[in-house]
Amino acid sequence: METRDLPRYRIIKSLTASHPETGADVVIDLWEPMAAQIISIIGETGFNSLYERSLFLGQSSFPWLAAGALSPQAYQRFAALKTSLEAQTPEQASAANSLLLFTFTDILASLIGEQLTISILRSAWGDEVADRAIKESKNG
Repeated sequence: METRDLPRYRIIKSLTASHPETGADVVIDLWEPMAAQIISIIGETGFNSLYERSLFLGQSSFPWLAAGALSPQAYQRFAALKTSLEAQTPEQASAANSLLLFTFTDILASLIGEQLTISILRSAWGDEVADRAIKESKNG
């Protein structure tokens, strides 16, 4: 199976495609539930490390991505990302967000495995998203 055909990639593609406007608020609405799920397992420091690494790697393609510490308040955790995305075209913001999600889940899957990563995504975004992505990939 080619890397880009992984179920978690299909889930991310399906979810981002279902929100074509990809405003910064919509992007943050994707990150917050995923962060909550991961923080409940590995803690805030662990999540922050994975997120910061993803940002660092993403800056090679999108140098404008904001780096730095995440806000300690959960409701403002992604304020710097939101600001960075708002300054870009919707296409650039969408591409950067997809890359960040792919990179983040790549790192997470390398640490905890593909199945557990998919389980976390299902918990964060709902089983219907994952099921729709899998169904679409079988039909397409």
